[in-house]
Amino acid sequence: MASTAAVPFWRSAGMTYITYSNICANLVRNCLKEPFKSEAIGREKVHFSVSKWVDGKPQKPTIRSDTPEV
Repeated sequence: MASTAAVPFWRSAGMTYITYSNICANLVRNCLKEPFKSEAIGREKVHFSVSKWVDGKPQKPTIRSDTPEV
């Protein structure tokens, strides 16, 4: 029996919630006036580290800096 519950529009458009929220955040940042716009765009940069695991032990982590793609 199929459910008749409402589906969020972002899900029916084939997006994940994270993708939807990233698009919304990007739109809000682009609507800001200077100097707030350049400050907000500067904060969207993401920093994280990636470690390979070999024989149950972490190897030296690699530090990455990426900006989200929208």
